[in-house]
Amino acid sequence: MIRQYLAKIIPALWCSGLAALFTLAFSAGPPAGSQAQAAKSATGPANLAALVRTYREAPTPAKRAAVESYAAAHEKETSGALAELGLGISAYQQQDYADAIRILRPLSARLPQISDYVAYYLAAARVESKDMAGVEQDLAPVYGSVLPSPYAGRAWLVEAHALQASQPAEAVRILREHYQDLPQPDGDVILADGYQAAGELAHAADFYQRVYYRYPSGNAASRAAAALITLKDAMGTAYPAPLPQQMLQRADRLLDTREYRLARTEYQSLVEQLTGVERDRARVGLGAADFLGGNTAAAYPYLRALELPESEAEAQRLYYLEECGRRLADDDEMMGAVNRLGQSYPHSVWRLRALLGAANRYLVANRPDDYLPLYTAVYEDFPADPAAAASHWKVVFQAYLNGQPETSDLLREQLQKYPENANAGSALYFLGRSMERASDFASAAAYYRRLAQSFPNTYYALLARQRLTQPEIQNAPLSQNAAEFLGSFSLPEAKPIVQEASSNTTARVGRSRLLRAAGLIDLADAELRFGARTDGQPALLAMEMAGAAETPYQALRMMKSLSSDYLNLPLDLAPQKYWQLLFPLPYRDDLVGNARLKDLDPYLVAGLVRQESEFNPQAISRANAYGLTQIRPATGKLYAKRSGIAAFTNRSLFQPALNLKIGTTILRSMLDQNSGSVEQALASYNAGPNHVIEWLMWRNYREPAEFVESIPFNETREYVQAVLRNADIYRRLYR
Repeated sequence: MIRQYLAKIIPALWCSGLAALFTLAFSAGPPAGSQAQAAKSATGPANLAALVRTYREAPTPAKRAAVESYAAAHEKETSGALAELGLGISAYQQQDYADAIRILRPLSARLPQISDYVAYYLAAARVESKDMAGVEQDLAPVYGSVLPSPYAGRAWLVEAHALQASQPAEAVRILREHYQDLPQPDGDVILADGYQAAGELAHAADFYQRVYYRYPSGNAASRAAAALITLKDAMGTAYPAPLPQQMLQRADRLLDTREYRLARTEYQSLVEQLTGVERDRARVGLGAADFLGGNTAAAYPYLRALELPESEAEAQRLYYLEECGRRLADDDEMMGAVNRLGQSYPHSVWRLRALLGAANRYLVANRPDDYLPLYTAVYEDFPADPAAAASHWKVVFQAYLNGQPETSDLLREQLQKYPENANAGSALYFLGRSMERASDFASAAAYYRRLAQSFPNTYYALLARQRLTQPEIQNAPLSQNAAEFLGSFSLPEAKPIVQEASSNTTARVGRSRLLRAAGLIDLADAELRFGARTDGQPALLAMEMAGAAETPYQALRMMKSLSSDYLNLPLDLAPQKYWQLLFPLPYRDDLVGNARLKDLDPYLVAGLVRQESEFNPQAISRANAYGLTQIRPATGKLYAKRSGIAAFTNRSLFQPALNLKIGTTILRSMLDQNSGSVEQALASYNAGPNHVIEWLMWRNYREPAEFVESIPFNETREYVQAVLRNADIYRRLYR
């Protein structure tokens, strides 16, 4: 009956359109994102959401009673069923499985749009309470949902768990049949449990080992470790020894997750167990763990003294020797390792990494004669690696700065070889500038227009639009040669945001609103994210989720997570709300007031805040900088006096008004120190004035863009471009 009812109601909702669904989503209440208005009604869905959320965060009898009272008062309404759903899922999460079963059992028929959520938690509660009979029937709404359910993979785990005691072979069959849908590592753990229950101990050991060696931390790994001990005792000599590659994988995963101490312990254990090249890899791993953990003093002599036969382990050792030399500023050691890698392991990934490490050291030190051959080796010897494009660009841009005759050809080569790379916009811009210097204004105009069209919301598009206002470029005729060249490659193109919701998007939004009205905010957001990955329109689902967020910075993060290509999207190809969520302007009065007081462009300040903290007033960086404009306490104390703030404490930096007052004072000071150069001031704000002074001494830059592109720190270079890009978008959105 439930599946028949679902089959009737969902298509009807799809056909009725988005606006109609919003009316039907719950019997009384506003769309998500309008909770403040709904709060005016003491019994509305927004009030229910607040009641359930408060209860879930800190359960007390009084808070539970408030939700129960709401459910009783709306017993015959959808909102009453949503209140019960909130109580039922809360009971499950509090491990009161009997209560969860009691509450959830009658809800599927009352909440047909989200019956899969009811079904999953009901079945899961029954399994946890050892009531296995009927679990498969309980889960039917998950499998029979018109839309794919976010719980489908987990439902197979629950069903298999229910069958393990009575029908272990059937449990294994179900999991193997739906293996690709299982969430991991839980899927492998449950499958191993099934094999163990079915008496297939070798298979059980195999899957427990997969979990233990692939996922070295977490509950699943702990369960697998305990099960493997039991199996080893039970199987004796029949126990299948793990492969050396698996054992190394566990240590490597610990290294990748920066668990350096644990990784070192694991590698030491493997040195005592393994032989051959695997043992050599573990021996190198010991040095790598020391180096990455900051103990270069131990890693360097150890790796130098380590003698290995020719193998990838030896290539790895040479790479870490290069890294030790780089960290110790020992260029002879660094380049000695690079050269040996080139001779013995020319195509090894360890050589690639060593080339990049050494090249970046010389780049930061402004030694082009040393870094250009290294970057050249990267793109010539590893043409398919993503690092090839960026390395080629380093060589091309240096040729541009030096005015080499082949510069224009190199810039064209960059675009034709790597049109998908992030440097395509910068290549178009500097190609245009090269054409200007050659008085080929028609070609320059063509390149600038293509840049502004393909990458409209970027720093170089901003510069291109400025160049297009120059009379000689604005009035230039069409260039046939430039048009033919631009037709020889394809640049990424963002698709317009279709504002008409598809039936699947409409249904996902309706389901999420029901969950949100029930106070299940995490499940509502997860529904939208699942829809964005599977069958919905990511931009519209992102707007729905962001529109319901409690703060602008949360909304911004949600939009960025589901809207990766917005920088290539012209403003007129998406609704205004889309852009305002991506570029919010909270604390507007304080921001504009302080900016004008310091004679700053308010849009520049907004762009800086978006890049620094995403408008999160409580943000704390890894460098211990606080608040909207990310100010360190010592700096805040110094500039607070200049800002007229008498009583300053570190907590002051979490107050938006005070933070903006101090931040604008700092930015004004940076501008004054850099003779009004916005690019230099932003670089100083991010990397510190001393670095900027050093970079300015490298050469006489003909324009700010050359200085920006020459910044050797990726973070700072991208920061300057991003703030100026943000400011431009804010200006176009809000002026």
